[in-house]
Amino acid sequence: MNLPLSLYGLTSERLVESLSLPEKRYGGQILAWLGKGATTFDEMTDLPLDERKRLSDLVGSPISSETTVREEDESGTIKLGITLHDGKMIEAVLLVDRKGRHTACLSVQVGCAMGCTFCKTGTMGLVRNLASEEIIEQYVHLSKAASRPITHIVFMGMGEPFHNFDPTIRAIHYLNQKETFNIGLRRMTISTSGVVPGINKLAELKLPIKLAVSLVSADDSLRTRLMPVNRRWPLDELKEALLAYQESVPKRLTLEYCMLGGVNTTGESARQLELFTRGLDVIVNLIAWNPVDELEFSTPSEEEQKAFSALLNRYRVKHTLRISRGRTIGGACGQLATSHNPETKR
Repeated sequence: MNLPLSLYGLTSERLVESLSLPEKRYGGQILAWLGKGATTFDEMTDLPLDERKRLSDLVGSPISSETTVREEDESGTIKLGITLHDGKMIEAVLLVDRKGRHTACLSVQVGCAMGCTFCKTGTMGLVRNLASEEIIEQYVHLSKAASRPITHIVFMGMGEPFHNFDPTIRAIHYLNQKETFNIGLRRMTISTSGVVPGINKLAELKLPIKLAVSLVSADDSLRTRLMPVNRRWPLDELKEALLAYQESVPKRLTLEYCMLGGVNTTGESARQLELFTRGLDVIVNLIAWNPVDELEFSTPSEEEQKAFSALLNRYRVKHTLRISRGRTIGGACGQLATSHNPETKR
């Protein structure tokens, strides 16, 4: 019998087949328990006791990973270190905003190959892609850590979603199912560093999911120095893909703009950003760089951030100035990384 590593991500039909369930209805019952975040068969109290014991002996646990590290800051943001079945470790974050809304920030890879110079995850290199069940299980672990239901999901943790496209999309569909977690597609956001083929592929699916693009600079030369992805798909190609995307999926885009002290907050930076956003329905999300010891950037002062925001107002660029959460526990944007994965590849 070819047993699944995890039950998360399987349909009720696949559960019946994979677990040799004696009755088809058991597949639906198990799926419903998984949707409640069950991590043991003992929790599935509407299954016969002997069946629960058989499944425990057969599979061990419905889930393949475990939480091994937990950190929490004063805002209620929680960062989890999650150890996978092969000993590799990833991080996932529960974000709590001022309104008390709970958002799960999920990783899609162990490490990342993109090499963005301002991001700690990039220092790890790429270890491997995550399977869809490993992405889903992060949501399960965060749900158990949360004080109230998680209502939103962002795929903005470790890794580039479009370099692990199919497992990420499968996880999105599973999390969206009414039979499981019933998270609306409009409450999910997928973030990319600017992988144009992935943007095009997502456009073909016409999913009403939100798309965010890490821009950081609208100057080709500077963006190439900060984000190697720009060598492969420079700004003209990126904008062309975003325009085509909005024709297919008429939703406002988010451009993530990590402000680096003295680097991309000048008047010229604002002017170039205005030029790039022309013709696009976008909002620019300004995020002050979150400190990483081994990287030689600086967080812009509040005065520098406000001055850049004022420049964007002058150019009539729609934007928000976001407050980072989780910075003190290394759980904010650009800070996720683990030291438990020594074998990396660029």
